[in-house]
Amino acid sequence: MLKHLYISQFAIIDTLNLDIRPGFNVITGQTGAGKSIIMGALALVMGDRADYKAIRNGANKCVVEAIFDVSSGNLKSLFDDLDLDYADECTIRREITSAGKSRAFINDTPVNQQQLRSVTSHLIDIHSQHENLLLNNSLFQLKVVDAVARNTSLVSDYKSAFNHYSEIKKQLNTLQENAEKWLAEKDYNQFQFNQLHEADIRADEQTELEAELEKLSHIEDIKSALQVADAILSNDDAAIAQLKIAEQNLGKIADFDKDFADIYGRLNSAIIDLKDVAADVSSAFNNADYDPQRKLLVEERLNTIYSLEHKHNVNSCEELISIYNAFAEKLARIDSFDDDIKALQMQLKEAEKVMITAADALSDSRLSVKDLIEKELREKLVYLGINNANVEVNICKADNYTVNGHDEVSFLFSANKNAPLRPIASIASGGEISRVMLAIKSLIVKTKDIATIIFDEIDTGVSGLVAQRMGEMMKSLSSDIQVIAITHLPQIAAKGTTHFKVYKVDDDKDTLSKIIPLNDEQRLLEIAEMLSSENPTQAAVNAAKELLLTDK
Repeated sequence: MLKHLYISQFAIIDTLNLDIRPGFNVITGQTGAGKSIIMGALALVMGDRADYKAIRNGANKCVVEAIFDVSSGNLKSLFDDLDLDYADECTIRREITSAGKSRAFINDTPVNQQQLRSVTSHLIDIHSQHENLLLNNSLFQLKVVDAVARNTSLVSDYKSAFNHYSEIKKQLNTLQENAEKWLAEKDYNQFQFNQLHEADIRADEQTELEAELEKLSHIEDIKSALQVADAILSNDDAAIAQLKIAEQNLGKIADFDKDFADIYGRLNSAIIDLKDVAADVSSAFNNADYDPQRKLLVEERLNTIYSLEHKHNVNSCEELISIYNAFAEKLARIDSFDDDIKALQMQLKEAEKVMITAADALSDSRLSVKDLIEKELREKLVYLGINNANVEVNICKADNYTVNGHDEVSFLFSANKNAPLRPIASIASGGEISRVMLAIKSLIVKTKDIATIIFDEIDTGVSGLVAQRMGEMMKSLSSDIQVIAITHLPQIAAKGTTHFKVYKVDDDKDTLSKIIPLNDEQRLLEIAEMLSSENPTQAAVNAAKELLLTDK
């Protein structure tokens, strides 16, 4: 239940604090006084799109805050699911800055728009004038049936089954499309795979072959250099022989001084290393023969690698191996398509069975309340002055299963005796549509577990006794839930248990919208003004008294 509404710097409202009471609250005021502004502020709390243009001229931001009593709403599990702090009193705040930024809070915890709507959809239902257009919407009519049938659980089960079926069907379609596409490319993929398979590329092969070809291409220069080095190192007059003489002489004095011994050891080690170098040079010289056949083989192998790299637009053997593995995986995938498709087809059949079972249960539940809806709507419409009202809820099978089930719902209506039934929105007048919507709302509001409903000028197109009956119906609803009605009709205003008036005031700079609760005397004057004019006659005051007495 809505307990308090605070609005700051919104449109032509500077600051507004409003305590809302249980029962039937009515809000009246002249056209343009600001009633729609209050509704716009409430719509922000409900999660409507924020518009920085709604900020009062000259202000940096606007704030709308609503406090709800949720103690009887069984909402703790919802708050837990959304990771929100739960308290019996829930505070929802929306802020919009002049820079266009919007923030929302539930019990001082920041929330996104989806979380905001998830909570407020369980707290309040706002019926605005444009909602009458929903009568044209078959989905709205379907939701009315589901609300009366209390199909929340069945709808959830069906949607889960439908989504599961749709996901498997999507996977199957994708797999079949890929299978068709890949099978068409199988010969091409097989040829590319075979070519790479026959090439048998190794990861470091290109680097190794390029180094070997560099050596084979310069073999004469290599052999000549090795020959000179070998001759120098192997000659008896060479450096090694001279070093041996130095070694012998140092050996004679090594025992005389530690430094001499160290020098002798270092020279001895150098001679050993030099002998190894000489042996390696000699071996390299003896093995450095020109092998034109090997060079040709290396060149051919590198040409094969370069050709494959160019063909596949890569630069290394590692990348060629990766492409080879990709072709291998794709060919293996093609071979497994039949098995995978069969497996998904079996899953789809099982999912379809579950979906159909859930859809049938939902359809049965909808059909079970058809007569009840027709009876209730007829009775309510007759009470509201459509004496020959006839309503039929047409529920038939749809061509396909959709996210809403396998049913199509159409509300058919006739206001005149023996007149043919036709789609409700196509033949009902403005006043009839208002009454139909009130009848529907009064039928479903108790089933939605919502503590507050707001009727924003649902009385369009009616007057007199019909208006009085509409007021009585709203007041009757208020015995179970909180009802707030914005109205221009005195017959409805007189039925309220709490009466608020919206009005404008002018100061030196601005025009501001204000709202106040009315006491008995103020309320009498307001209803009298609604019956006549700003300065009501005594007859209007007496008529207002009659209206108020009628409601006692």
